[in-house]
Amino acid sequence: MCELFGISSSSPVHLFYSLDEFSKHGGKKHINRSGWGIASYSENDVLLIRDVEAAAKSPWVRFIEEHGIRSHVTISHVRYATIGKPSIRNTHPFRRELGGQMHVFAHNGSIGEIFEKYPFRQWEFRPVGQTDSEHAFCLLMQRLKSVWRQANGDIPDLKARLEVVAKTAADLRKLGSANFLYSDGDVLFAHGHRRSFDDSGVFGPPRPPGLCIGKSRDVVRGLKMKWPESNSTGLMVASVPLTSNGWAALPEGCVVALRNGREIARVM
Repeated sequence: MCELFGISSSSPVHLFYSLDEFSKHGGKKHINRSGWGIASYSENDVLLIRDVEAAAKSPWVRFIEEHGIRSHVTISHVRYATIGKPSIRNTHPFRRELGGQMHVFAHNGSIGEIFEKYPFRQWEFRPVGQTDSEHAFCLLMQRLKSVWRQANGDIPDLKARLEVVAKTAADLRKLGSANFLYSDGDVLFAHGHRRSFDDSGVFGPPRPPGLCIGKSRDVVRGLKMKWPESNSTGLMVASVPLTSNGWAALPEGCVVALRNGREIARVM
């Protein structure tokens, strides 16, 4: 099953991935061999790096290890392909523009019935690739379209955005495992559902938790962070806890909204 990681911080934090640790979840000692990607925000735009190669073989992973990524919102994904062959167009995270902001989405799970349940014939946002995940992202963007366009160039009210994200998450849960991270540059939204691998990597029927939330200013499983200010705050969301303490499971079906390193809303 895929791996998700996201971080929201009060000021841009410099992230350095360890090649060895990242590779364990990207083909070296793990089944996730179908590509990986990382998206980091700079103002209202996004730096997106994706590779169809397993992270264990990718030169881009070494680049990130040596140079780092600096951002206040970052989303990364390591893929295990179930729907859609390994290719750049099928590699997460996915991005779209709406309301003058770049929107980013990454999903963990399988929701194959979405193609029949929500056909995109009349959608403005259409998939480029073959995955159920990108299809779900386009569904979310289609639903968010009116919220953003009614804002007339401003960032819409959080309540309106959260309602759409929570409603879409509820619809996706009916179709299968629907853990996802989504950001519009202002807020990082996380939805926890179910996953097939537990913390130790044992496979089984999908069960909660699908995501965990925690905070740390130290190295966490190969991820080193440089904080620009001593009083900077940050929250991380990941498929499994990245340290032995300081993490809490997101309840099944929970959507949280993170801004500037703090939780600002939660919907069950």
